[in-house]
Amino acid sequence: MFYYVLKYVLLGPLLRLVFRPRIEGLEHVPAEGAAIVAGNHLSFSDHFLMPAILKRRITFLAKKEYFTGPGIKGRLTAAFFRSAGQIPVDRTGKEAGQAAIREGLGVLSKDELLGIYPEGTRSHDGRLYKGKVGVAVMALKAGVPVIPCAMIGTFEAQPPGKVIPNIHPVKIRFGKPLDFSRYEGMENEKAILRAITDEIMYAILSLSEQEYVDQYAAVVKAEQEAAAKAAKAEKERKFPRLPIS
Repeated sequence: MFYYVLKYVLLGPLLRLVFRPRIEGLEHVPAEGAAIVAGNHLSFSDHFLMPAILKRRITFLAKKEYFTGPGIKGRLTAAFFRSAGQIPVDRTGKEAGQAAIREGLGVLSKDELLGIYPEGTRSHDGRLYKGKVGVAVMALKAGVPVIPCAMIGTFEAQPPGKVIPNIHPVKIRFGKPLDFSRYEGMENEKAILRAITDEIMYAILSLSEQEYVDQYAAVVKAEQEAAAKAAKAEKERKFPRLPIS
């Protein structure tokens, strides 16, 4: 019940006022039955903008850190995400991917919409990164179509690290459903899963018109952070701070 209060009374009207989203291709989202909506991920606000404009309820898989924050703020954040239809998923360890797949299949088994970001994390620079194959596994195991989706303008509206978003127009594009029934029963074939995932990412790319990077976002971000840390250490070695007398 609170999901619909949040959508139609509290958060939804505010998001539409701030971002003024333009919607294209909404007719591609099925009115009933299970389906996966796979999109790019540019901003924290992505989690709420798409549910605000869809007529049907959609459930997203979200990192568990949103549900485990300390103190009153952490509990409020967790309650907010649960009310918005988010499911916590542990993204660490060997079983992380399997846990996400189990949760996703549970949503699809109830003939609901499942929202997923194949990149696995937010883009830190606005580019589109290589997708992880979990989306392909779920599509084949559940036998459901995948609707590609592109969020355009949310990076400028609320880039990583910005708490209060800018007032910036946003466009949300949905593409034609992708049918992978021709690969039925092949969810354990790595080459097939890679091909399906790449097809999904190409569809998202065609809608978003982003620059594509054939690497995982988390890997690139970690490499950049490590390089920045090393550069800072080298600078401090060459130019050590003088003690204050």
